Amino acid sequence: MALPVEQKELLLEKGFSRRQLGRITSLLTAGAALPFYNEFAMAQDAERRMMRGAASGRMNDPDMVRISSNENPMGPCKEGVAAMAKIAPLAWRYSPIGDDQDFSKTVAGIEDVPEDHIAAFAGSSDPLHRCQCAFTSPTHSWTMADPGYGAGAPAFIGSKLNKVPLRPDFSHDVEAMIKADPDAGAYYVCNPNNPSGTLTARKDIEYLLAHKSKDAVVVIDEAYIHFSGKAQPANDLVAQGKDVVVLRTFSKIYGMAGIRAGFAMARPDLLGKLRPYGAGMQPVMGLTCATASMKVKGLIAERRALNKQIRENTFEFLEKKNIKYVPSEANFFMMEVNRPGQDFAKEMAENKVMIGRVWPAWPTKVRVTVGTQAEMLKFQAAVSKIMG
Repeated sequence: MALPVEQKELLLEKGFSRRQLGRITSLLTAGAALPFYNEFAMAQDAERRMMRGAASGRMNDPDMVRISSNENPMGPCKEGVAAMAKIAPLAWRYSPIGDDQDFSKTVAGIEDVPEDHIAAFAGSSDPLHRCQCAFTSPTHSWTMADPGYGAGAPAFIGSKLNKVPLRPDFSHDVEAMIKADPDAGAYYVCNPNNPSGTLTARKDIEYLLAHKSKDAVVVIDEAYIHFSGKAQPANDLVAQGKDVVVLRTFSKIYGMAGIRAGFAMARPDLLGKLRPYGAGMQPVMGLTCATASMKVKGLIAERRALNKQIRENTFEFLEKKNIKYVPSEANFFMMEVNRPGQDFAKEMAENKVMIGRVWPAWPTKVRVTVGTQAEMLKFQAAVSKIMG
């Protein structure tokens, strides 16, 4: 995909060099081939590095427990699967039965925002990277938490990047984020945060909105929002016309990581700034499955409760073992292993349990996805063997 001439001129005015324009174009065309593009790609890259010389050949072992990519083992609901089976024979059309319109209408009804405030995407990594292209530059930064998710693209395209340590309670330090760059192009809040699984309060998001520069936006990534019974979604800020872009995905609570569906919510003028950085229709199967899933009453609450039960059972095990962890509200958590995290991950893989990657800010912590109860029992057995 080539950038339109007017878009190239706009990026040059923002301070990007022509070489950096080439990198932006490669970001758009290479997509998932880039190691920072989405959660799965980053997890795969981490697995390759962790397994090098340690457990080569075991990554595809059918007995390997894979709790590394924040996937939801509950999978798509039966109503979503049935909807995909019904639409599959018509999938030779781009939009067989107006599935894109049905999707937007359904989201609008649930989130109480106008339909023109919704844009469908294949997951939420796509609009996340579009935001990084649209709202940042070499002089107007992407300012985010550390540790946090999705820092690769700004550095790759040449935008200024600021990483601000989380507070002691693991929430976003919004005062420090503003101080780090009062003239940032975008302030990014992942809520619950990846990898800590912790929440940032509404008052902190409102602080960013009140203290940011006039043209800046606050990007709120709510990929894991449905796993938390305490988080306050930001759809009402979109309805109020605030300078926010809210991202959602169906990869997590809905169990559709391999099907790909998601959306961005924002004012039409903000969504319009994302459009030049991508093109094409969204996957029919993903839109259809997502729409059917949203219409299932009680699905989110049921899945949230099951995930919480397994997560809390795992936390009880860690406490009995005197292993410190970050109290997560998501379907993953960070645990302290008191050694280089990559070394511990290799040992776990040798015991047929694949855990998640390590963040440079927390080198002795590892991220673990909440799997099925059976998988977490195998995780516990491996931890007991390694840590005693």
